[in-house]
Amino acid sequence: MAENNSDWLYSDEVKDHFFHPRNVLFEDESTFPHNARGMAGNVICGDQMLMLLKIKDDIIKDIKWKTYGCASAIASTSMLSEVAKGMNIADAFNITPQEVAEKLGGLPPNKKHCSVLGDEALRSAINGYLSENGRRNYEVK
Repeated sequence: MAENNSDWLYSDEVKDHFFHPRNVLFEDESTFPHNARGMAGNVICGDQMLMLLKIKDDIIKDIKWKTYGCASAIASTSMLSEVAKGMNIADAFNITPQEVAEKLGGLPPNKKHCSVLGDEALRSAINGYLSENGRRNYEVK
């Protein structure tokens, strides 16, 4: 694929996270010891996201994800994984797609729906963790 910056609709930060995604899970999920798992999907575009978390004392110690998605979904989830790692789960739960998009230098308007997959999968994983530990689920503020 030839790279021509004038043809690229994304910021350099999006491009970096797309071509060099952080915290992505390339192997089977059984290779990453985790205690929280979340899934999200978009029936319109067919994208799907898996998010795995290693949580200790309500802190996200490690995070891995896997997706079948476009450049926006990949870059957004890569950035989200970097932001969420090390955070308290209550704070991580409230990271918004808008915050992630801003950190990426913006996304094309027709691709913003792709950026919510990681967000939804992260929230699903956190609420799954809370449920499994007999705690009340968080709600989006």
